[in-house]
Amino acid sequence: MKVELAELIEAARRARANSYSPYSGFAVGAAVETGSGQIFTGTNIENLSFGLTICAERVAVAAAIVQGERDFRVLTLVADSAEPIVPCGACRQVLAEFNPALRIVSVNLSGQTCDESLQDLLPSPTRGILKNARS
Repeated sequence: MKVELAELIEAARRARANSYSPYSGFAVGAAVETGSGQIFTGTNIENLSFGLTICAERVAVAAAIVQGERDFRVLTLVADSAEPIVPCGACRQVLAEFNPALRIVSVNLSGQTCDESLQDLLPSPTRGILKNARS
């Protein structure tokens, strides 16, 4: 079952409304579609110790994994930014663990959209990592 892109964007928009971002004021919502057609959402959760902040993308992925889902097809992001955002480096690496070719659709509140592949944002996610352990 394939989910309509508009449904994914709306799910990310709703998740964004629950953001805990008192320090930056930058609320982000994410929604990920799995191979089974389910949608899992997340929002950013800030912390005064900024390194402990959790991005919306990783919250959505974690929610899916808790339910036994690991086949991610499309990730949507919604944020109030001048241009549509992209996942940070940490999120890119986490997403690549499950689908290096993941489709990422980002939308800002003005309606601007960017549709790209994780492969373009993170072209070699495993180069040099645990090379000897995986051979």
